[in-house]
Order: sequence, then C-alpha cells, then structure tokens
Amino acid sequence: MRPDAYTDEDLMLYWKSGDESLSTDDKLSLSQFLIQKFHTTSRLAFYSSTGWYNRLYINFTLRRHIFFFLLQTYFPATLMVILSWVSFWIDCRAVPARVSLGITTVLTMSTIITGVNASMPRVSYIKAVDIYLWVSFVFVFLSVLEYAAINYLTTVHDGTDRKSKEKPLPCTCDISHARTMILDEACSKPDANSLAGYTQAPGSAEEAADKQDHMVVCLSLANEATGAKRKTLRGLRIIQNTHVIDAYSRMIFPGAFIFFNLIYWSVYC
Repeated sequence: MRPDAYTDEDLMLYWKSGDESLSTDDKLSLSQFLIQKFHTTSRLAFYSSTGWYNRLYINFTLRRHIFFFLLQTYFPATLMVILSWVSFWIDCRAVPARVSLGITTVLTMSTIITGVNASMPRVSYIKAVDIYLWVSFVFVFLSVLEYAAINYLTTVHDGTDRKSKEKPLPCTCDISHARTMILDEACSKPDANSLAGYTQAPGSAEEAADKQDHMVVCLSLANEATGAKRKTLRGLRIIQNTHVIDAYSRMIFPGAFIFFNLIYWSVYC
C-alpha cells in the first residue's frame, strides 16, 4: 500500500511514540557534522489536482565539526594576518621587501576565500566563516595601505628637504638690526659662530680698509626667518616622523584583531 495514494480522508499517518519512535545508533557519525538532536512532526501537503495528503517528517539539528575548519580555514587566515604585521618591523626604505610581503598576504587571503567558497554550499546569506575571512582580508589590505601612506609621506618629505637644501641663503648684511665685526682671516668657522652678538672692533674705517687680510662678517638676528622655519618644522613634524606610524600600527592592528576575535568567538561558539 502506498501512503501517497490516499488522501487524508482515507489515511492518517502519525508518530506513535513521538520523538521516541526513532532511535539512533551511538556509533553513527558524519565526517563534518555532529547530530545534536532531532524531533518528529506530521503535516499535510496539498496538491491542487488530487487534494490533501498526510506526511511524516523528521527534523535533525546538526552541528559542524569546528576542528576541521580551524585547521583548514581559521588557522591559515590568522597566520596571514599576523604575517602582514611583520612589515611594521621592516625599514620603510626597504620597498621591495614590504611591497612583496603585502602583495603575498593579500593574494594568499584571496586564495583561501576562494577555496572555502568552492567547498561550501552556494547560499544567499552570509555565513560565519565569511565574516571571519573577509575581516581578515580587510586587516591584510589595511597593512598594505599603511605602507603606501608611509611611502607617500616619505617621498613628500624628501622632496621638501631637497628643495630647502637647493634654495640659496638670503644676504642679511643690509638688515638694520645686523651686527658686524672684523674677524681675522685665520679665524675658523666655529669661532665665527661663537662671536654672535659682538659689535664691530674698535678702530677707524681707514685702518680696516688697509688690512686686506681681514674680512667683515655680518651676523643677523633674522627673527622672521627663524619663526618661519619653526612653523615649517611644526607642519612637517608628522612627515619627518613616519616611523611613528609603524610604531602605532604595531599596537593598533594586533589590538583590533584580538578584540574582533573575542567578539566573534563569543557570538558563534
């Protein structure tokens, strides 16, 4: 006798003992899932051509074996994120080393995501493993952007420094606040710098003109030039200290990733 040949008016099906009507073997196991529980139900199914039919259902609640995915997915993804942090300890002038390390970690994360999606069923909703993998990918990608920012700021600083060295020093001999003195030709440059603030040595102008082995050095206070230089240094303080970005990244990136893992595993475990 086929149950699907009779409608609910002819035949009614039900579980005699409810959930106890089905017993499972303790040795029964699946490769990727663990059977947590099951329950039985009975429903009616409608077909427009023939009518209502009685159906018996068994609903299984499965739990995925996490250890397999820890070894195949979570652990490699975590290692790639940690490997991307190694670039923070590499000198910013080692461009090939840091660029190759960043590109390698990004491509490896892309390969891991592609492999996991190929082995998973194609569903329209976001899975828990997708959240972990894509957040890990974002961390790896941000480490590459961090070095791009450091390289750009270093290039800007080098260009500014080069322009400041090529710029000629203005003459301050005609400034009204300049103080002059007569130095002997044998006087060294450090000695000349240490004599700032002294006035012209006593003697007539004619005597000074007769001595060809003397020279006149103009020492200026140059208050305006000093103030402008200080403002420039304040504006370039962050650019000159690009290594500070790496120092902060060594703390921010691991801290943020640990915080994400605490939230993730507390929600999905």
